[in-house]
Amino acid sequence: MLCQECGKRPATLHFTKIVNGEKTEFHFCESCAREKGEMIPGTSGGFSIHSLLSGLLDIETMGKNATGATKASQTLRCEECGMTYSQFSKIGRFGCSSCYKYFDDRLDPLFKRVHGSLVHVGKVPKRGGGRIQVKRKIDDLKQELQQRIQQEEFEEAAELRDQIRNLEKEISGQ
Repeated sequence: MLCQECGKRPATLHFTKIVNGEKTEFHFCESCAREKGEMIPGTSGGFSIHSLLSGLLDIETMGKNATGATKASQTLRCEECGMTYSQFSKIGRFGCSSCYKYFDDRLDPLFKRVHGSLVHVGKVPKRGGGRIQVKRKIDDLKQELQQRIQQEEFEEAAELRDQIRNLEKEISGQ
């Protein structure tokens, strides 16, 4: 695809803008994008994953009183490298592997917001992934089964137990 601005060079940057619910797509070469003032990933002033993470961390402190949120962020510090949570939120990277331990209580909400879950599930290949998908289904059903048991919903729990048994038979038969 050629650049829609100059029509000479290949379009290497593809932008989608949504303004007032109206979607517009742009396909530019790097030169034309610079001329138009578009942000180019990996360049100064461009978008980076660190700026995304930093923005998400800023969202966490929005709406809280400035003194409480800022003091907590500045005093929370990794004892190994000395990095504060406030520094982490600006840089978007940890100073060392121990930072995960020291900032743990702040990371779960962040991961949930970014990934939608606290558990990484990855992608399953379409070919040959049937067994993996069934195992995941069994794991989900087992979690639901435990919830039903805790809520003393024994009839629903029995149905889930039967579903799990059938799926386990299906896997062992493959």
